[in-house]
Amino acid sequence: MMNERKSTGLPDKIYSDILNRILEGEYKEGERLPTEHALADRFETSRPTVREALARLRADGIIVTRHGSGTTVARRPDPDVRRFAPLETLSDIRRCYEFRIVTEGGAAELAAEKAEVDDIDAIQFAWDELERIVETQGIGAKDDFSFHLAVARASKNPFFITVMSFIEEQIVFSMNLSRNLSLVKTVERQRLVQAEHLAVLEAIRRKDGPGAGRAMRSHLENALERMFGS
Repeated sequence: MMNERKSTGLPDKIYSDILNRILEGEYKEGERLPTEHALADRFETSRPTVREALARLRADGIIVTRHGSGTTVARRPDPDVRRFAPLETLSDIRRCYEFRIVTEGGAAELAAEKAEVDDIDAIQFAWDELERIVETQGIGAKDDFSFHLAVARASKNPFFITVMSFIEEQIVFSMNLSRNLSLVKTVERQRLVQAEHLAVLEAIRRKDGPGAGRAMRSHLENALERMFGS
């Protein structure tokens, strides 16, 4: 489970150390990281161990390696993530979002084609609850999940519902991080998230399948972008 995961090995510790230095600005975007040899000396370990940590950072899109120019910082995630989640969970969070972009985009498209009045009312109710959360400056991760689950139910395909229920803990964990980040930013950012939810609802209401799919994918891609940076 993501919120119970702990650093259990040196690659995790190296990953967290390098990522923390990027968040602190010690390693800036576009700048080169120390060589594998230098990092191995710093952590008193082997180069393959360092390579494992760098591979994770590379898979997360945080660093890039190009032949002849070494390894450089590609992006700096939101530094506030450290307030709400262990750094070593970021890989899992990113993959959770990547999975959701594919599956929930499809669910939203089907929902627009198959949703009945009761289904649309349920999505509207969930959106209204999220609106209340914004007005009261709450977190609302469970309410956010309810909105997305209502869209999945409207697809009339039980496999979407089963998958979301199976990974509910991971989804709520990532939603909690995302919504906490929004809360410490500006009200405008919270409103932007609500507008993205509304775009999904409105596309489903007008039975625009491709539009609903695009709106859902855009919402989840934007959430990932807000967390991991440009």
